[in-house]
Amino acid sequence: MNRTVELLAPAKDGPTAQAAILCGADAVYIGAPRFGAREAAGNAVSTIRQVVEFAHEYYVRVYAALNTLLRDEELPAAERMIHQLHEAAIDGLIIQDLGLLELDLPPVPLIASTQMHNATPEKVQFLEQVGFSRVILARELTLEQIREIRSRTQIELECFIHGALCVGVSGQCYLSYALGGRSGNRGQCAQPCRRLYSLTDQAGNEIARDRHLLSLKDLCLADHLEELIDAGVTSFKIEGRLKDLPYVANTVGFYRRRLDGILAAKGLRRSSSGAVHLGFEPNLKKTFNRGFTDYGLTGRSGSIASMDTPKSLGEYVGIVARVEGACFLLDRDCDLHNADGLCFFDAQRRLDGTIVNRVEGRKVYPQKMQGIHPGREIYRNFDYAFCRKFDGRAAERKIGLTMSLRDTSDGLIVSGNDEDGNRAETTIPDPQPAEKKAAARQTLVAQLTRLGNTIFECSNVQLETHDVYFVPASRLNAAKRELVERLLLTRRENRPRVAGGIQRNHAPYPEKHLTYLGNALNEKAKVFYRRHGVETIEPAAETGVDLSGQVVMTTRLCVRRELGLCNGHGAKTPGESMILIDEDGRRYPVRFRCGPCGMEILLEKR
Repeated sequence: MNRTVELLAPAKDGPTAQAAILCGADAVYIGAPRFGAREAAGNAVSTIRQVVEFAHEYYVRVYAALNTLLRDEELPAAERMIHQLHEAAIDGLIIQDLGLLELDLPPVPLIASTQMHNATPEKVQFLEQVGFSRVILARELTLEQIREIRSRTQIELECFIHGALCVGVSGQCYLSYALGGRSGNRGQCAQPCRRLYSLTDQAGNEIARDRHLLSLKDLCLADHLEELIDAGVTSFKIEGRLKDLPYVANTVGFYRRRLDGILAAKGLRRSSSGAVHLGFEPNLKKTFNRGFTDYGLTGRSGSIASMDTPKSLGEYVGIVARVEGACFLLDRDCDLHNADGLCFFDAQRRLDGTIVNRVEGRKVYPQKMQGIHPGREIYRNFDYAFCRKFDGRAAERKIGLTMSLRDTSDGLIVSGNDEDGNRAETTIPDPQPAEKKAAARQTLVAQLTRLGNTIFECSNVQLETHDVYFVPASRLNAAKRELVERLLLTRRENRPRVAGGIQRNHAPYPEKHLTYLGNALNEKAKVFYRRHGVETIEPAAETGVDLSGQVVMTTRLCVRRELGLCNGHGAKTPGESMILIDEDGRRYPVRFRCGPCGMEILLEKR
């Protein structure tokens, strides 16, 4: 079977990209200098070029994110940038704005951002028809919906498997823009979903007060990877272009191990090269997390919300059994260390924290004792010893190499075959037969397997000579250096590449009429949609249209269900609407989407 599976990691910068690759990523995605959906995660083209050069040695791919909506005056700069990124040899470009397809683009493979709201077979079919190489699926899809999309398309499917979740469906959230002009579709989301809200019924009766009612747990599909592979997913994506290096390295290392076992059992292979040797034991709870959810991939299964805090809780440590002056005693053994960060909820369910000064068995001496009382649940949200492991190289990645030595009339031929089938060789002229043949043979094998700081490792040396020869270490080392240089050149020439290119045609778009939800911000986008049969196009929200009374967020989350007030899972009749009230007193009518389960949040009419 030729199918490959890709583990795709985020990279906020060059060092994070390198760590992700060394820990086992088959591909990384990194923000372009401008116009990325994480405005604070842009990188210079020169940085991206360096990442590409490092990644391509391992046949790891690099995708640049230019996935925001663009204004007309920004299109020329975006076009120039895309050409620069293509010249830097990126392997794919992640975009949201279909107006870009009307520009003079280089033949770079196009990847449809999840911000396009890729949630139906019809939408994915259309994107395949107009030349996209890959579609990033909407996060809120179920396994059955993914199977349906796969059954009707051939395009590569990319699926989020880990990290922060947007409570609003991808590309269809306008709350941040409506409140303060900072649009998520422009890479500037102010994250109003992580703020405090209260909830009332229509009569004004308070149901919940000052809770993070729109905050979700983090996605974790570690237990569903095999199902997703069987459903046809090509690439498994970790969220986090703003996350730090320990988070990325830890998460990639975890999923690399989990995926390798599944791929081996199914006779599949990864899409890049090299065995990974981790210098740490991956543990998803030791880096940023708000608790985990499968987000209903296989049906509703427990809470998906993190209503008590939008911050990282980390890992559960234990319960305070007793307080003794400057320390507290935990109810169980712990492995806490000096400088660890601890957190807990106070009496008002607000998250508080402190730092460990020292530990004596179950006794913990923190910097402050305020708020710590018997019965408090303690979490560690910063593991100092664990994170120190990432100060240097947290992992090594080596490409398997088989070395052989044979003799010819011209001398000894040293050849190397890597795990991808690349081959190179060099010659050692005029070798001399060894006097002590057993010792010489051992020396040759030992010398040939020592490849130092190269990207290769050799565990198999085949001596195919008619005699045993003595070769000075200096000559053998020179031959190995030349062999490695030639093999690297051969690897570059043979690196698998994906062809890209726009298909300018008249394939019908799945909708005839676009509202502001269609996100057509520039004239090129309107030209594109009209050519594909769209008859009416409303301006995008970011043009300044009045959103009063309009839906500004559609969610899979149902606060009524999370609060235990649902009138029955699968109910066909929506329950009574409610009112969300934010910290500034602004009111948002909430309509419930019963049956599919979820909500529509509206901006109150002025």
